[in-house]
Amino acid sequence: MVAEHQGPIHLLLTDVVMPAMGGPELADLLRESHPETRVVFVSGYTEAAIAGYGMLEPGATLLQKPFSIAELTETVQAVLDREAAPPR
Repeated sequence: MVAEHQGPIHLLLTDVVMPAMGGPELADLLRESHPETRVVFVSGYTEAAIAGYGMLEPGATLLQKPFSIAELTETVQAVLDREAAPPR
């Protein structure tokens, strides 16, 4: 889908832990062709558990499950309002 998409991808919303490929891997892969993409990770694991395994880079946006529509909306808006991070 990414290869066929002609425009920017503004946001990726992905779970941290998934079968086959984790969210951080997916984000890195997507950013190779779309460095402007911002990412919101979601997880049912605690921040401490995720940090303990080094799954996310410092400063990554993590939304804890369960979350409300309002929390999701606020988080997505805050991430989209931030200045784009420089490409890695």
